[in-house]
Order: sequence, then structure tokens, then C-alpha cells
Amino acid sequence: MTAPIICFGQQPCGFFPKRFLFAKIRAALRLQREIGGEIVYFFHDSDHDPRETRTVLRHRTTDEPAQLNFTFKNDIQRRFSPLYLKEIPEGWQDKIARQLPNYISRQLIEIFQISSAANVADFCLEMYHHLGLLDNIRVVRSSLPGIRQAACDIPDFFVDVPYEGEIVRARFLDGALKLHKGGDSFMTLPQTAFTKKQISPTRDTRFSWMQSVVNCTHYILGASEKDYLHTEESPEIKFINRDPIDRSDEAYTEFN
Repeated sequence: MTAPIICFGQQPCGFFPKRFLFAKIRAALRLQREIGGEIVYFFHDSDHDPRETRTVLRHRTTDEPAQLNFTFKNDIQRRFSPLYLKEIPEGWQDKIARQLPNYISRQLIEIFQISSAANVADFCLEMYHHLGLLDNIRVVRSSLPGIRQAACDIPDFFVDVPYEGEIVRARFLDGALKLHKGGDSFMTLPQTAFTKKQISPTRDTRFSWMQSVVNCTHYILGASEKDYLHTEESPEIKFINRDPIDRSDEAYTEFN
């Protein structure tokens, strides 16, 4: 028998991770203590939604929530570029650092200040490493060309393609590449050739695409994943609910 592979998946979800990500990690670590094996974090940095990286912190005096986020090089990157290509403009880190004493300890501010990655996904991942969340956890990034090349073919996907001097994540729909402009509005891009190394999955094809490269035996389910994953289609995998946690969409900052 092969050793267990315990997997959980998540987009970059704030420069301090959302509490639900901490709950997934905690569940994976507990399961590993029980059964052994390896933990894999499927880091879906191909997502493009800038709302994913909103970081909600509580004021240390009033307990009022504040929503912080990255700023971006330009509007095309903000709206359409994948998270691993959304560049962080100069000055953003210093501006956020000046606000952080209202919300977190000096120790956490120093961790924030030593992070130096130039794009949103790398910055989040670097922070999670600095915070000790990913010790002895293997990270598999959906943006890596080798991962994409090795993954299975999927019927529904996005493609990273050039557009107005940037790389954008376009949905492949009805044989055409399209950018979602909001509501029911889409903009069709010029036809261009692409390969598997430019493809990333949609929500509904993400799990099978991920599993084709990770081959996990156990998967930690997020609360929303239970609503759309067809777990009965993967009887070889044991699905485990993530740990319960309050204020799940807020940032986790309870580090000792």
C-alpha cells in the first residue's frame, strides 16, 4: 500500500490567511498525526478574482472589522490577470504597514515587512511560509507549466493569453476566448493558438484536474466545496470536512 496523500485546495486568500484556510491546515495536520503520509496544498494561484485576497482584520481597540487588499499595477491586471501575474506596485507594502499597528502585533507586522514578493500570489505564499503554516507541507501551484502539462484534459477551462500588453485569464466558451465584463457581458478576444501549459481549470473542473496530478487519498473539504463537488464520483478518496471555525472569512492572526 502507498502512503496516504492528504490534500486541501485554496486560492491565495489574503496576505494574512483567511481563518477557513487555517481550519483546513489544522484538519490536515490532525489527520496526518492519525494516519501518517504527506500533506499537499493545492495552491490555485491561477484564479484571477481580486476579491479572493481581501484581508479582514479586527481593530485592536474597537473590534471593528477593516477590509484591506492589494493594489495592482493597472486595471487590466486587477480585473483579468491571474493572481500569479498581478503585480504589486511600489509603495503598497509601506502604506499597509502603517495601518497594521491598529490591528495586529509588532511581531506579525515584522513578518509582513520582510515579505518581498513582487506579485500577489507569491506574496501570499511567502507570508504563509513565514508564519509557519506550511512547514513540511508540499505546495502544488496551478500556475506551473509542468503541472498544467501533466494534468488531464478538461472540457471547461480558462486560458492565459496576451491582451493589451498583459496576460489575462480568458474563459474558453463556444470555441472562443472571452473576458467576463460583469453580469451577462463578455468580450471576445482575437483567436490565438494555445497549449496545455496555458490552461487552468474552472471551479467545476478544478478537482478532477488537481487530482490527476496530486493523486490524493484524502481530501479536506471546504464549506463551499461541499455544495458543488460530486464526491460520489471519486470513491477512492476519503473526504473530510475542514475544522469548524468562527468568523471564517476574516484573517487568522492568532499566532503565538
